[in-house]
Amino acid sequence: MKCIPTRLPIFVLEFVVLGVASLLAQSSVTINLTVDATRAPEKILHTRMVMPVKPGPLTLYYPKWIPGFHDPSGPVGDVGGLTFSANGKTLPWRRDLLDGFTFHVDVPPGVDRLEVEFDYIQPGNDSATDKLVIVAWNPDVLYPAGVPPEKITFNPTLRLPLTWKFGTPLPVENAAGNEVTFKPVSLNTLVDSPVIAGEYYRAVDVTPPHEPVHHEIDLVADSAAALEMTPEMQKGFTNMVAEAGKLFGARHYRDYHFLLTLSDHVAHFGLEHHECNDSRTAERDLLTPAGRREVAGLLGHEFVHSWNGKFRRPADLSTPDFEAPMKTDLLWIYEGLTSYLGPLLAARSGLWTPEEYREDLATTAADMGPGRPGRTWRPLQDTADAVASLSYGRGGWVNWRRSVDYYPEGDLLWLEVATLIHDQTQGQKSFENFCQAFYGGPNQGPELKPYPFDDLVQALQAVAPYDWAGFFHNRLTSISAKAPGGGIEAGGWKVDYTDKPPESPGGGAAVNAIYSLGLRIGTGGAVQDSLFGGPAYQAGIVSGMRVAAVNDRAYTPDLLNDALKASTKNDQPIRFLVLNDDYYRTCSINYHGGERFPHLVRVEGKPDLLDDIAKPLAREK
Repeated sequence: MKCIPTRLPIFVLEFVVLGVASLLAQSSVTINLTVDATRAPEKILHTRMVMPVKPGPLTLYYPKWIPGFHDPSGPVGDVGGLTFSANGKTLPWRRDLLDGFTFHVDVPPGVDRLEVEFDYIQPGNDSATDKLVIVAWNPDVLYPAGVPPEKITFNPTLRLPLTWKFGTPLPVENAAGNEVTFKPVSLNTLVDSPVIAGEYYRAVDVTPPHEPVHHEIDLVADSAAALEMTPEMQKGFTNMVAEAGKLFGARHYRDYHFLLTLSDHVAHFGLEHHECNDSRTAERDLLTPAGRREVAGLLGHEFVHSWNGKFRRPADLSTPDFEAPMKTDLLWIYEGLTSYLGPLLAARSGLWTPEEYREDLATTAADMGPGRPGRTWRPLQDTADAVASLSYGRGGWVNWRRSVDYYPEGDLLWLEVATLIHDQTQGQKSFENFCQAFYGGPNQGPELKPYPFDDLVQALQAVAPYDWAGFFHNRLTSISAKAPGGGIEAGGWKVDYTDKPPESPGGGAAVNAIYSLGLRIGTGGAVQDSLFGGPAYQAGIVSGMRVAAVNDRAYTPDLLNDALKASTKNDQPIRFLVLNDDYYRTCSINYHGGERFPHLVRVEGKPDLLDDIAKPLAREK
């Protein structure tokens, strides 16, 4: 129960407790919700709710802990114009002194319906542009304390700008003009079912032949041209759906929607849901090879979450409502395993080539090994434990502080698990056996089956007897400088460095010299990352500075690349003029190793298990 202000008289406090107790006795409640997004281009969504109430004190929550975000990030600070009214009269309210997501209202005698209105003000073009909007629902609702979210039924209506079309997994009751009425759903389902809408919209069917469950990609973009998806990419996503079915051996949704927003003016990320994913990338990502690769990786990751994260979820992340804190210690399963399986699906479906899959692993191994000196003091487990407090951090020095490394290092960790299963069973069992046992079962629509760590260990043990608890303990608590590369090595490959740049460069850096100079430079010469203890760091160049010149010439990416290539042929240091705040300084890096980029190379005499793992299961090989 939330804290009640201690200055209330005792008889009032007793009345409050009795009021909360009466709410707890309620078995269910139905709320009418209308979200008006007709002013989405101005970044304002208006909420109107009508809910049944009883006279007395009422506590309402604004969703705080949103599944998939792993921290208390509900955007309560972006609420404006909040009013409560009944019988035409505005009621006073007060925010809880200990929890800013909690609101208290006294319902007068004779009142049985409460009206709630407020605006959700989209921050920094977060989820809307002039041509589109993403309605996530959780920023647009309050809900009463004392009733479990699965027992709170919403009758949702959404108003959109005229001519805008939409995509969502929510079942539609009626659509007329610019108003859409959805069928009644629980609060849990509502928050788990976003809507994307826009002037430029397209739906692409990616249901494999003979697949009874419908799958589609719903696209909204800031231009009609951005919606163009090649037939090859459509086929690749159809393959991905089929490959996921083979991998898990089951589905746990009525149908599935890949909700993809293509815009340079919204936040770029992916958020998993049970019957869809909310993925947001750059406007023209479907029009370039590098962009298509990024989309494939992102949608593959979020698709896997329908099984790993939504259907099966660590018990400590399976909270009873949106206010209870989540314990994040098992995110190396929730996100780490997904980071392994998402790229694997992209490779098996043909959306990534085998070379791109190996390149991704090589980069991950390099970044999590010598590219993460912070691993020598901060174990992987802590990167998960501290999420609610530290999350992504701010500014540079990520290589020394570490960040959400349970994502990329989880990829390496679970690849090692896959190779161990193969080795321990002499090739008689595979990782698919574990996935089908742990994530399988009948399709009963969206459902949640929480699990503790011991259940995961037992499931692995049933497939391949091994000291799995000890294995995970060692990997999670290690402060070795070396990344867990056992899966790559057991797969018949190793990480090597050459002067050949990757075919699919990532990270958005103008120059990635992190493996040579220990330096990653972005647009305008901004130092995005400086490897702690690396050559650039030793020379005094650190994150937050800006490179103004290289070898006495105004900085350009080509100029720095040329200097790196020439470093193997002379004994002169590379000279940098950098701007630190508004002070210039000259720094020299005595480096002569040329350009260096990580790649996987075959180990002679060992079978190529890695390529075998990445081969398709559901289509012709």
